[in-house]
Amino acid sequence: MTDEPPLVLVVEDEPDLADLYATWLRADYRVRTAYGGEEAVEQLDDEIDIILLDRRMPGLSGDEVLEEVRDRGIDCRVSMVTAVEPDFDIIEMGFDTYLVKPVTRETLEETIEDLLSRNSYEEGVQQLFSLSSKKALLESEKSQSALADNEEYQELTEQINELRDDLDNTMDAFTDHEDYAGFYQEFDDADEEVSFE
Repeated sequence: MTDEPPLVLVVEDEPDLADLYATWLRADYRVRTAYGGEEAVEQLDDEIDIILLDRRMPGLSGDEVLEEVRDRGIDCRVSMVTAVEPDFDIIEMGFDTYLVKPVTRETLEETIEDLLSRNSYEEGVQQLFSLSSKKALLESEKSQSALADNEEYQELTEQINELRDDLDNTMDAFTDHEDYAGFYQEFDDADEEVSFE
């Protein structure tokens, strides 16, 4: 266990924006910046706790960087921070949250705090947070008819319901009522989150 602050990797091909995010975060976190996908891949290691990842970059895209992170088995949380409006393709992507630019300092800081808090949960709960975030994001962006017609969205909903059922069956591990209530409060907040400004 280290006493060092968490390490955030900011991946953004607009240097001014990358430097702005880094400036916002340096008071509370260790920060690395990568001004593109190739540079990000070079900096990937097991020290990283959080990645703020732009999606549309020349050369290696954010989607490709994310795939590399997951292929290497790097255990970190990833938030896409991008101008790309979310579509149904996000369902299969291995990120934890999705922010649509422009983002405020407060939103960035709250997102990082939320992602760090998820590290204390077991893998199934982390997966439930991630999937619920995607579902909420799609529901805020797509019409009811588009959602109803999309097979991937229906499968996502089923997967969330199955994970919820599995977690309900293991909730007896929570012996303290405050732990139990706190867990569900945090989960409900994630389930309702709308990640754009």
